[in-house]
Amino acid sequence: MCEKVIKAGATVLNIPDTTGYCLPEEYGAKMKYLRDNVKGIENVTLSCHCHNDLGMATANSIAGVINGARQIECTINGIGERAGNTALEEVVMILKQHPYLNLETSINTKLLYDTSILVRESMGMPVQPNKAIVGANAFAHSSGIHQDGVIKNRDTYEIMNPEDVGVTESAIVLTARSGRAALAYRAKKIGYELTKVQLDIAYDTFLSIADKQKEVKDQDIHGIMKKVNAFSKIEIV
Repeated sequence: MCEKVIKAGATVLNIPDTTGYCLPEEYGAKMKYLRDNVKGIENVTLSCHCHNDLGMATANSIAGVINGARQIECTINGIGERAGNTALEEVVMILKQHPYLNLETSINTKLLYDTSILVRESMGMPVQPNKAIVGANAFAHSSGIHQDGVIKNRDTYEIMNPEDVGVTESAIVLTARSGRAALAYRAKKIGYELTKVQLDIAYDTFLSIADKQKEVKDQDIHGIMKKVNAFSKIEIV
């Protein structure tokens, strides 16, 4: 069939996994088989069209291009029929973060986050917080050990620079699991330079607040610092 449509003048052969059933190895093998056996295949573009019914649309698309496909049909935020299609932002950043694959998309990745917001607001389709690349939590850290690692060296827990996808910076989310380093970091962001003694005082108050509410916000930190100031002078920078 592929040979017939090439003879008829087709320039793109789109190979769909319409029900999202293929495993990446299977889908990649299909592309390789076509690349190796179809007459005239060198004159057309092999294209991937994958659905996400089993959560493998992105993996299948990447397997496809590794095995000879040079086009991926995808959508912003993975929007599509049923469980959706391959997410554009995911395949773009996979190829960007794995340069040894030698596959360039020419996509301006710094527009990914803003484009995601535009699509979700225009369509009224919110994106889950833990969505890869463009989810609200994609670059947010709430675990104490993760926060300390990111503060010291971003590469410890982030394989991508948030700015590469249009996110201003990593988010340090203060919860009951946060440590002193995270509190000191957020306090400094809003103007408080704490000594070790001041931080110890602040942290005890922080924990009592964090135990009562899910997240400690900047306004809570201002309140904490007022209490700390009753015991010692804080330098505001």
